Amino acid sequence: MKRVVVGLSGGVDSSVAAYLLKEQGYEVIAIFMRNWHDDSVIIDDECPWIDDSNDAMLVAEHLGIPFQVMDLSIDYKKRIVDYMFKEYQEGRTPNPDVLCNREIKFDLFLKAALELNADFVATGHYCRKRETQDAEGKSHYELLAGVDNNKDQSYFLCQLNQDQLSRAIFPIGELSKPEVRKIAAEAGFVTADKKDSQGLCFIGKVKLPTFLQQQLKPKTGEIRLISQKDQSELVQADPYRGADFSLIESEKLGEHPGAHYFTVGQRRGLNVGGRKEPLFVLGTDVNNNIIYVGEGEHHWALNRNKLMVTPHETHWVDPINKMNIGEERSYDVRIRYRQQLSPARLKMEKDGLHFDFEDEQKGVAAGQFVVWYEGESLIGSGVIAS
Repeated sequence: MKRVVVGLSGGVDSSVAAYLLKEQGYEVIAIFMRNWHDDSVIIDDECPWIDDSNDAMLVAEHLGIPFQVMDLSIDYKKRIVDYMFKEYQEGRTPNPDVLCNREIKFDLFLKAALELNADFVATGHYCRKRETQDAEGKSHYELLAGVDNNKDQSYFLCQLNQDQLSRAIFPIGELSKPEVRKIAAEAGFVTADKKDSQGLCFIGKVKLPTFLQQQLKPKTGEIRLISQKDQSELVQADPYRGADFSLIESEKLGEHPGAHYFTVGQRRGLNVGGRKEPLFVLGTDVNNNIIYVGEGEHHWALNRNKLMVTPHETHWVDPINKMNIGEERSYDVRIRYRQQLSPARLKMEKDGLHFDFEDEQKGVAAGQFVVWYEGESLIGSGVIAS
């Protein structure tokens, strides 16, 4: 009998994942990952991780499977939280959930599972994997989008490698969310009607500005307006990188509490009124503590059809798909979770992977993960350079 360790989060998805694994004849062990101790950054007075842990324990008891809590908070702070702070401090827009999957669930958690003599680890992600063999009999693993387009979470697993995928099982990838809730209700789980978590990966309901202010202190700076006039030729000598707004004359509109709290495409939190159209963040200069904004969602600097990923930030789920310098391919691409896929032409250059989109992309921000697909298969991912 194959042994599977499932990450039981206290939510409905992982509950059903554990249930399906047991129904399929696996020996199932449930582990709840505790990743955070600092309750000062939680929105509500109660401690969500305690409620989640209790719900996970009740589901495990209901299924009659072993359950334990694993404290990964020290490594989580080093690998995820410190990364977040560093990225925001440098004016980039990180995605901690992607890193959490690569660094915590499919690294530390996977290693702990293997120490328990597990054959696989399982999570409640809406995605799938496919195994094929080459002519030499070597196995290759593809990461596939979940069947439910509204819940597909392959984006968050875009940094997984072949070793990690070889040990992964995604039991609910073939199901829709309503089907998962129906199974949970029929099984009598306390999590059947539980709302989806909206907080950071395995932490809880964290208010991001409050979380950032734990380390990144407020620092008053200027909000400056970039004209609607098309000046892109003046500031984008390299079209694959963002505009240099310091080269443009700009008007001071107001002040902000710190450039590191804002990201490209952001609309809320500027507290500047009296404009005909809404203001959007076009760029941040953390060195000089300036935020550049533009009026209207069709502002020339808010929408781009080119971006790039540097070589050391380019990741191929299966190295067999790696592109060589000078090679070009067409893929379907997204730059954020749940965004519609957009066709793009990719070309590998010496300085990195260049993307040319058929349609303009709104709010392209350095630090975001860009992900490319061939059909339902996630081929690769990378961190947007600038």
